[in-house]
Amino acid sequence: MKTVLVTGGAGFIGSNFLNLFVPKKEYHFVNLDKLTYAGDLNNLEISDHDNYTFIEGDICDVKLLEDLFSKYKFEKVIHFAAESHVDNSITNPDAFIKTNITGTFNLLHQAYSLWMESPFKFRKGFENTRFLHVSTDEVYGTLEDDESLFTEETPYAPNSPYSASKASSDMIARSYFHTYGFPVITTNCSNNYGPHQHDEKLIPTIIRKAIQKKAIPIYGDGKNVRDWLYVDDHCKGINIAIHKGEFGETYNIGGKNERQNIYIATKICDILDELRPEQAPHKELIDYVTDRPGHDFRYAIDASKIESELGWKADETFETGIKKTIKWYLDKYNQLVNS
Repeated sequence: MKTVLVTGGAGFIGSNFLNLFVPKKEYHFVNLDKLTYAGDLNNLEISDHDNYTFIEGDICDVKLLEDLFSKYKFEKVIHFAAESHVDNSITNPDAFIKTNITGTFNLLHQAYSLWMESPFKFRKGFENTRFLHVSTDEVYGTLEDDESLFTEETPYAPNSPYSASKASSDMIARSYFHTYGFPVITTNCSNNYGPHQHDEKLIPTIIRKAIQKKAIPIYGDGKNVRDWLYVDDHCKGINIAIHKGEFGETYNIGGKNERQNIYIATKICDILDELRPEQAPHKELIDYVTDRPGHDFRYAIDASKIESELGWKADETFETGIKKTIKWYLDKYNQLVNS
């Protein structure tokens, strides 16, 4: 059984990916996660599978990476690990530079050292290796109008330390393809939502605050727009990209679900009114707060490349995905209250 390294597999997207694909028994998955505040082993439902191994560690630890690549001879790497919360990048950019840039370089170089004996020449037995670098639509900056979309050709214009660090990691991945013929594929996704997302993010925050009868904070006037992607759809796109994607190519993965932040908050409140009518109306809790510095106005992904070339398509609309998400969080918070 071939072995796949998944970095950040205890985080939101990584854990959902492992929960989907470990049970298929196609690979032995090694999950390397530092277990920062954003990583939680409780996110994983596959810990008892014999084709799954967890290792606590940091992608900035070069010696650890050397040992892991030497021991497991990874055929594929799926790189989720990243500092990802924009607000935290504003107050503590140092962690984002170290993990997102230096950590990504460490992984790329260890894979290159194992898989390739020289530029454009693979070692025997490593001809089918692939490295999937997971990135974000935030590298493209902001869309100022209501019609344009981010494509794979959109120039990079990151506006926060987070997005700048991810843009830098994308460029390092690109350089390894062009300089060494390294088998890297990059995906840039829109905003994910779904089970196991950290409480700090927008949708979990809205749900949590609403059921606690606390103020729901919405930045500025609430009209900032994001393209929302259900996490399982994203994970399926990543799986298709690493198996079918062309080396050196970028694939944008988006849900075609553009929504203003205020719509998100109102929609969640409406659904909670249906599920918890005794606490309705929840929307009275919405509270507009001072906008975040450098807050990009609009993101929207054109996913036509991955749809037409690789055959991926999102299964969930926002309306179907958000109902599943709300019910999952209600179960989670009810369990916490009753435990």
